[in-house]
Amino acid sequence: MFMNGRTARLSGLWFSLLLGTRLLAAQPASILPAEIPLDVSAVYHAMQPAPEYGKTTQAIMDQLLRNHYSHIQFNDSFSGKMLDGYIKSLDGSRMYFTQTDIAEFEQYRTKLDDQLKAGDVKTGYLMFNRYNQRLIERLVYSIKRVETDPTDFDFTADESIELDRSKAAWPADHAALEDLWRRQVKSSVLSLKLTDKPIKEVRELLAKRFRSQLSQVLRINTLDVYQRYMDAMTMAFDPHTQYYAPRAAENFNMSMRLSLEGIGAVLTTDDEYTKVVSIVTGGPADKNGELHPDDRIVGVAQGDKAFVDVVGWRVDDVVDLVRGEKGSVVRLNVLPKGSKLDSKIIRITREKVKLEDSSAKSEVVDVEYGGVKHKIGVIELPAFYVDFEALQRRDPDYKSSTRDVDQLLTKLKKENIEGLVIDLRNNGGGSLTEASELVGLFVKRGPTVQVKDAEGEITVLGNPDSDTSYDGPLAVLVNRLSASASEIFAGAIQDYQRGLIVGSQTFGKGTVQELIPMGEGQIKITRSKFYRISGESTQHKGVTPNIKFPDLYDVSDDIGENALPTALPWDTIDVANFYRPYADFRLLVPSLNAKHDVRLRDDPDFVFIRAEIAEAKREQATNLLPLNEAKLLAERKQRDEWRLKQENTRRKAKGLELFADVKAMDKDGNKDADGNSLDEKSADFEATKPALKDGAPSTAKKGADGKDKPKEPDPYLVESGKILIDLGELQTGKKISVAAKQN
Repeated sequence: MFMNGRTARLSGLWFSLLLGTRLLAAQPASILPAEIPLDVSAVYHAMQPAPEYGKTTQAIMDQLLRNHYSHIQFNDSFSGKMLDGYIKSLDGSRMYFTQTDIAEFEQYRTKLDDQLKAGDVKTGYLMFNRYNQRLIERLVYSIKRVETDPTDFDFTADESIELDRSKAAWPADHAALEDLWRRQVKSSVLSLKLTDKPIKEVRELLAKRFRSQLSQVLRINTLDVYQRYMDAMTMAFDPHTQYYAPRAAENFNMSMRLSLEGIGAVLTTDDEYTKVVSIVTGGPADKNGELHPDDRIVGVAQGDKAFVDVVGWRVDDVVDLVRGEKGSVVRLNVLPKGSKLDSKIIRITREKVKLEDSSAKSEVVDVEYGGVKHKIGVIELPAFYVDFEALQRRDPDYKSSTRDVDQLLTKLKKENIEGLVIDLRNNGGGSLTEASELVGLFVKRGPTVQVKDAEGEITVLGNPDSDTSYDGPLAVLVNRLSASASEIFAGAIQDYQRGLIVGSQTFGKGTVQELIPMGEGQIKITRSKFYRISGESTQHKGVTPNIKFPDLYDVSDDIGENALPTALPWDTIDVANFYRPYADFRLLVPSLNAKHDVRLRDDPDFVFIRAEIAEAKREQATNLLPLNEAKLLAERKQRDEWRLKQENTRRKAKGLELFADVKAMDKDGNKDADGNSLDEKSADFEATKPALKDGAPSTAKKGADGKDKPKEPDPYLVESGKILIDLGELQTGKKISVAAKQN
């Protein structure tokens, strides 16, 4: 059976870590954080695997060997890949293992495969115990530093810490580890000090935080360790294959049914932080609009109660805090992506994710170009959805993305639109069948996607209908978060040359997973791979637009299939039979790109976006965080001044009122319910994308008169419309024409 695109996205990116420690084994008797003795020898206990794990390991290996798409063998090469992956999963920040530890672990580089075949997982426990002991040592050290060590912190010294230590040298010895830990404590103190808290209060808050983290660490059990070691084994095959122990499997299945109430955010662990991987379309966080991928959650509060510091917590325990009854409020204290110290507070009302929340929506965008106003239709499709239950009971009115888009097309054609943009930004996928059928609204009878299974058999899905719903000029707008079924649709439209793909490179999720029940738990395993009708895989590379737009998501090295070390490669198969392109855009694309580049050179919004991208890259290249208070304050002031200058430059070019200072800029509708300033990305960019409701942009902000004021037009949609106008002029010399007839 095929997992739909959304299922594959969630399973591949979320549950490999989200539920990796949510297991059946009984938790150790908990000790109140304040009562934990600050003696490593008293609280640290080495863990050993249970006898039954041997047979479970062999059963998992058997499933992988028999059913995985790649037919990877358990050999010395696999052993080395697994060892590297396991070390990275334990200590990606290189703050716990020393050079001596790593040298010791090297003896297992060619042995893990043989051990696993024999059902032996002791090496996994040996390495984890070393890591766990060091983690406890660090937390005990940190607690003592803020609780019992009266020495003042020197914030005048010229010191710094590395923000990303994934490529740093391993510490030479335990003394080097302690120096890293010392700097981390100092950074935490400085971060809170800059919120105008007295040092005494800062010490108390951090002592509570570190003790809470230590309490979480002491709850880790032997099955937690086993799940983590199995994750390293399965992810050496590919990032979307994973074994779920019984309770983890139960949670996975519940989440796939969307039966849990919460905020609709996909979370994972990133060092000591809980990081947002993606936002579930139609969920509360999506509608709230303030939480973004790569944001880090540092605190959770229920309603108006006090925040619980969750730095260092297990991700499943953070999820337990975030989940709650429908209608209740959760507040998140978040460090935005790229922010070093500045946090924001987001208030979200929990609810269930409903099918209609992911429904297609439409609007007509008036695009002024060359002194003439043009009507461009826009259909925003957050996901490829279908009501399977209604379909199975043969309900003639069952809901699906294809049906909804078809109805919206009828509505838009009555508006006499001159072109159409299908907006698939942030669309993580959904039903493969729906993606295939949606192609049929724009392309006459023909293949839409090829699927190759583990046995090498190729299945071609297609559109049998010779009728279309829209034959006018078409553009498909995508970004880095457009994945899976979105890539199938965009790829088919591009291969048929039925329309232009505009935006940025898509995610590159081109594999299909199946859930296979086991005696103990279940395994999610990659069984098939998507291929476009042209024969190219969408895996790893995604879909490359005909015309590229600058996008902040492209700055991140963590987003996209190619960011995952064990992702399956890109490849090709034969072109699908009966595939015939509609037109040949190849001769037109250079001219379209030239006109596009000229416009973007002076467009205020895209000048602003390019400046943000350049600044993000500059900050990304600056891997040091000062521990000198004066330097850090100077950096913050410089960043705020830069933000104000860029925003006022944009506003001046658009004839908008300028902001007097940073405070005024942040106050202008860009504060959350708690009065905290939003980061520049969420305030200035994400807000420009209108939430479409009944064909009209939302009006969330209030003007000076207290009345709603519409958001600024989305520059990506406006530019997509201008590209369609250019296309029409190049094709006819006069106006937009219908698509070329099929050969």
